[in-house]
Amino acid sequence: QKSNAHFAVVPVLWKDFFCTPEPASKSLTASAGNNPLENRPASLMPKVNRKRNKPSSDGPASARGHRGIEFHKSKGQHILKNPLIVNSIVEKSGLRPSDTVLEVGPGTGNMTVKLLEATKRVIAVEVDPRMVVEVNKRVQETSMEKKLQLIHSDFLKLELPYFDVCVANTPYQISSPLVFKLLAHRPLFRCAILMFQREFAMRLLAKPGDPLYCRLSVNTQLLARVDHLIKVGKNNFRPPPKVESSVVRIEPRVPPPPINFLEWDGLVRVCFQRKNKTLAAIFKNKSVLNMMRAYSDIAEDGGAPTVAGRDAGFSAMVLVDDEENMEEGKGGGNDNDDDMEDDEEGGDDAPVSLKERVMALLEKGEFSTRRSSKMDISDFLALLKLFNENGLHFA
Repeated sequence: QKSNAHFAVVPVLWKDFFCTPEPASKSLTASAGNNPLENRPASLMPKVNRKRNKPSSDGPASARGHRGIEFHKSKGQHILKNPLIVNSIVEKSGLRPSDTVLEVGPGTGNMTVKLLEATKRVIAVEVDPRMVVEVNKRVQETSMEKKLQLIHSDFLKLELPYFDVCVANTPYQISSPLVFKLLAHRPLFRCAILMFQREFAMRLLAKPGDPLYCRLSVNTQLLARVDHLIKVGKNNFRPPPKVESSVVRIEPRVPPPPINFLEWDGLVRVCFQRKNKTLAAIFKNKSVLNMMRAYSDIAEDGGAPTVAGRDAGFSAMVLVDDEENMEEGKGGGNDNDDDMEDDEEGGDDAPVSLKERVMALLEKGEFSTRRSSKMDISDFLALLKLFNENGLHFA
């Protein structure tokens, strides 16, 4: 029988294996028995919430993007950062290898690079000198450098060169002037793929009877066909805007309608001052009658607008269509009739004979009870023809 002398049982505590030895300098009075939390199971120990402080979406950090550039919301700088959206816009542009593309506001060049890969030449117009430097850096010492013409200028003040297709992530503040500047360009381009604030895009597309149907809708659809392509959420931009966006395709009508655009714009402005009122009520307004009398007198003296001058008239028209410009997060255009004051009707100095003449024409054309909000382009063209043929003008 073997002796058990060498196998004396020594009591061992499990904590001796897992606890870190106390330093020798530690006081004996601070023993484990004096701390009630030391022997508590880990599952019962209080949890410490350690949350990282994320920068506010409105702070400076969120406005910084490519290489630390700070984007200015006041200038409409919202850079499209989602490569899937960029690729989708390029694909829907229907670009050809021989095309010259006009890009408005290239930003840091995310879309510019894709356009250069798909086309013969890209003309990029940028007003911010910092972005000009960034785009140059993106293509410097590459095969795309010779295909890019970068213009540092304000787009609205620039005489546009020839181009086949226009692509733009449009600054919201210049949406309306940009559209009509493009449509006034000659020779006409094939199409434009433009990003707009969602509400502005819906105004471009609105049909008679829609709440958003307005002068912008009529003027744009007179000159071009407008199609909605894709919706773009605000989180696809850096910094994110306050509103959602949409991409639309604008295809100019070839040839343009053979009308004088100053006359057309004068009529449409009158009709959409109070789009939900009847035309009879609108044309009884003293200021409207005085305006018509003044232009009609000029026409009688040989100054009536002619179709030959329609392009010059159109160029003037597009620069004054500013009521539909939309700031970020704000609607455009005031379509509420109650918010507008009516001018006096009648009066001693009112052109009574002209008023009766206008009312008779509206009755003859069955326009008296019509409302602008329910009239389409063919209706406005017929109304303009009716007035012009009877010596009444709007420009």
